[in-house]
Amino acid sequence: MRIHALPIQLVNQIAAGEVVERPASVIKELLENSLDAGASRVDVDVDQGGVKLIRVRDNGRGIHREDLILALSRHATSKIASLEELETVVSMGFRGEALPSIASVSRLQLVSRCAADDNGWLVVSEGSGEMSPPIAAPHPVGTTIEVRDLFFNTPARRKFLRTDKTELGHIDLLVKRLALSRFDVAFHLRSNRRETVTLPSALSQPEKERRLAELLGPAFLEQSFYLRDESAGLILTGWVAHPTFSRSQTDMQYFYVNGRSVRDKLVTHAVRQAYRDVLFHGRHPAYVLYLELDPRLVDVNVHPTKHEVRFRDGRSVHDFLFRSLHAALAESSPGFRVNRSTGEMVAATEPLATGVRLTSTAAPNTLASPQQTPFQFHVREQRSGYRAGFDLQRPAAYPAAKRGDSETTPPLGYALAQLKGIYILAENECGLVLVDMHAAHERITYERLKKSMADAQVRSQPLLVPLAVAVSRREADLAETHADLFNRLGMAVDRIGDENLVLRAVPVLLQETNAERLLRDLLADLVVFGSSGRLESEIDKVLATMACHGSVRANRRLSLEEMNALLRDMERTERSDQCNHGRPTWRQLALDDLDKLFMRGQ
Repeated sequence: MRIHALPIQLVNQIAAGEVVERPASVIKELLENSLDAGASRVDVDVDQGGVKLIRVRDNGRGIHREDLILALSRHATSKIASLEELETVVSMGFRGEALPSIASVSRLQLVSRCAADDNGWLVVSEGSGEMSPPIAAPHPVGTTIEVRDLFFNTPARRKFLRTDKTELGHIDLLVKRLALSRFDVAFHLRSNRRETVTLPSALSQPEKERRLAELLGPAFLEQSFYLRDESAGLILTGWVAHPTFSRSQTDMQYFYVNGRSVRDKLVTHAVRQAYRDVLFHGRHPAYVLYLELDPRLVDVNVHPTKHEVRFRDGRSVHDFLFRSLHAALAESSPGFRVNRSTGEMVAATEPLATGVRLTSTAAPNTLASPQQTPFQFHVREQRSGYRAGFDLQRPAAYPAAKRGDSETTPPLGYALAQLKGIYILAENECGLVLVDMHAAHERITYERLKKSMADAQVRSQPLLVPLAVAVSRREADLAETHADLFNRLGMAVDRIGDENLVLRAVPVLLQETNAERLLRDLLADLVVFGSSGRLESEIDKVLATMACHGSVRANRRLSLEEMNALLRDMERTERSDQCNHGRPTWRQLALDDLDKLFMRGQ
C-alpha cells in the first residue's frame, strides 16, 4: 500500500483521542486557556454531564477577530514561538491542539471580544473541519466557548462515556483541582442550570483557608498545617495533613508543579517515604502541595494531556521533597501547635508551674535489648527503678488550671490519674487530655532507638557464604556508583562482572532478611527514583518491633511522677502525636466539649 497524507479532519480526530477522553477533558483544556488569557473569573455550564452541552465563559483578554479562525487550526498558539520559549514555558497550554481537536468531535461555537473592540466576533464549527467566517456578536471582554453534542460524529467514542452523574463527578473533581491551583480566580460551575460550585476569588490567607475547607472539608483544614521550605532554587509550599488524618484512598492528594496539576511517581514516592513510619498500614496521606522551580529544570512537554512532567534532576527534587516533609512531620508532637491565622506549625509555649523542673534522661548508647529507653528500666523492673531515671522535683501539689487562669502549663498539662492501667488523664489549659500510655511510650522509645542507631552507625554482619546475584548492566553500574551508600547502610556489595554482583555483608539487624530480595529491591528503587529509603525502612521495622516490646504495657500502674515524666517526654519527642503504626497517642477534650456533655450553660 502506498503512503498517503491523512485528511485534516481525521488528523484532528486522532489528536482528539489523545486530549479529549471525556467531557471533563474538554473543560480542562478550555479552562486552562481561560487561565492563560488572564481571566479572574470563569463560569462553566454543563447539561447531561457535559455530553449535551459544555459552556465555558471567562473575562480574560479575548481573541482578536483576525485570529479566530487560526485559533481553531492545528498547532496555532499565542503562547510560544521558539524552542527557547518552549523550554521555559509557564502557560498551562502551548501545543495548539486542544481547540481544533475539540471542534473535530463536536459542534463548537466560539465568541470573543478584546478590550480594543466595540463588539465580539463569532465563529462556528459543525465538526466537519469547516468554520464559518467571523460575524459580529454582542459579548463582554473575554471569551465564551460552547461545545454541543460531544462525539456526535464518532459514536464509538461516545459509547465509552459513563452515566451523566459519573461524568459530572469527573468535571467537579477537575474544577476543584484547578481551583486549588489558582486562588486568585473565581470559579462557578452549573449543572443543568443548577449552581453546584461557587468559589469567589481568595487572596488573603483566611480566604484561601475558606476555599480549602469548602473543597476538601473543614476536617482537612483542622487537621493540617501550612508548610513552606526553600532550598537550591526549589520552593515547596502548601498544606499537609497530620498522619492521624489519613485516607483509605489517594483521593485527597493534590500536587502542583509551577501551578500545573501533575501525577508523578517520583513525587508520590518521596511523600510516601516521608510518611513511612507515622502512617497506619494501608492508609494514604492527605496534602495540597505546590512546588516551584526554574521552568528550564522541568519538562512539561512529555504527555499530550500534560498530567506528567519530567524533572531534569529528579533525584534532587525527590530528596528535597522528602527532607521537607520528613522535617515537617517530625514536629508533629504536643510541643507544637498550628497557628490558625497562618496555618504554620509553631512551638507551643512551655513555661512550667513554679517549683517544677523537668529534665530528660540521656539516650541509651546500646541497642542490645528492647528496654524502655526513656525510663532506663525493663518493664519487669520495680517502679522505684522507673522513677529513678528522672530528675523531677515536684511540689506536694501544683495549682490546678482554672478557666481564665493566666498561668501557663505545658502543652499536655499535668497528670491527674490513670484509667484502667491504659490511659493517662491530664489537665492542661484547654481542659482534659487523654493519653494512650503504651502508644505514647512506644513512639518515644522508637525515636530514641533511631537516634541511637544513627549515632552508633549501622553495624554490618559478614555473610558466611558471599551471595552472588545476577543483575542487569544498568543495575550493576548503579551498585558500583552507589558503593558508598551501601557501605553507609551496612551492606558490602562488589561488582564482579558486567552483570554480576556479590553481596558480602548485611546490617546486623537484618541478618534474618532475604538478602537477595533486599538488594534487588534497593537497585529497583535506584533505577526508578535515583535513591532508596528501603533499607532504612527495613531497619526501622525492626526498631519499631523492639520499641513495641520495650514500651510500658497495659495494666501497668504508674505514679503521678511517672505519668508526668511520660507527658514531658512526649512534648520533647518528634512525631509523638502518633505511635509507630500511625495511631493517635493523645486526644484533647476542651472545657466547651465537656460542658456540652453535661449541658452546662444550656
